[in-house]
Amino acid sequence: MLIRTRSYARAGFLGNPSDGYFGKTVSFAFRNFAAELTMYETPELGFVPGDVDDSTFGSPDELLKEIQLFGYYGGIRLLKAVSKLFFLYCRDNGIELPKKNFTVRYTSNIPRLVGLSGSSAICTAMLKALQQFYGVEVPLEYAPTLCLEAERDELDIQCGLQDRVIQMYGGCVFMDFERSLVESKGYGRYERLDVSSLPNLYVAFDPNRAEISGKYHKKLRVLFEEKKPDILAAMSEFADIAQRGRDALVAGRTEELPALVNANFDLRDRIFNVSAANRNMVMTARSAGASAKFAGSGGAIVGTYEDDAQYERLVKALAGIGCTTIKPDIA
Repeated sequence: MLIRTRSYARAGFLGNPSDGYFGKTVSFAFRNFAAELTMYETPELGFVPGDVDDSTFGSPDELLKEIQLFGYYGGIRLLKAVSKLFFLYCRDNGIELPKKNFTVRYTSNIPRLVGLSGSSAICTAMLKALQQFYGVEVPLEYAPTLCLEAERDELDIQCGLQDRVIQMYGGCVFMDFERSLVESKGYGRYERLDVSSLPNLYVAFDPNRAEISGKYHKKLRVLFEEKKPDILAAMSEFADIAQRGRDALVAGRTEELPALVNANFDLRDRIFNVSAANRNMVMTARSAGASAKFAGSGGAIVGTYEDDAQYERLVKALAGIGCTTIKPDIA
């Protein structure tokens, strides 16, 4: 038995970073980048190192840069954590698994640490593979939570549900993480949106602006738990932006979306310490006439543009500061 699974990069279109704080978001997954897993039956259970499990380096400087950006661990820890949570889920729910083992290997071309959800793509692809290999169906609404718990609880990576939801559901999804629902059931309300209703979208990124998102979210978590009034108010406002975006998409009022995209970043810039390099990406995109906000925690932006002429101006402007710009192929 040979199983292949794939999870795509994602962009937080509206509402982030409120997903970890009982907010609302609109996100989409896109096929331009993906994490791919191959799983096959073997006598023993094994995990093959992948392309973020580097063990050889060209120089001491390369080693130092790798550790500073990615730490001492790569993708294998993600595979192991998801496997553990999956096996515990089956045990706790009385699901008897076939007596067989697997070997799994992975690859990923999702740009690393620029907010396009490379680590959660590995996790969600792993859960998809485990379900197929053992013939177990984890309820779709709960599957993202299992992946979240693997990263957050097992590996102490601060993150939210948004990335795992969109990578399990695909397409474009409106997510409502209303507190009572999340705390009682472990998941929110997830609504698929018609991707044909989306406006012209672009995603741009620069690997040199890479940041470890877990560090950002850890600081944000502390502020939220301290109930800082400005943080609590911001999370409510982020959620309102996402709700208004969802309503505009459903009603076909796409002309409202650029202002919401810009408002999302402007709020973030007022409340949090956005680095000058990342702010410059947003402002450069806006100088070309496009709307712009972070796709995640920094290093990549997402927004809307009006037509091909504006897109060409956008590509040229962002290339001038070292950014790659793409039109996302919605998955």
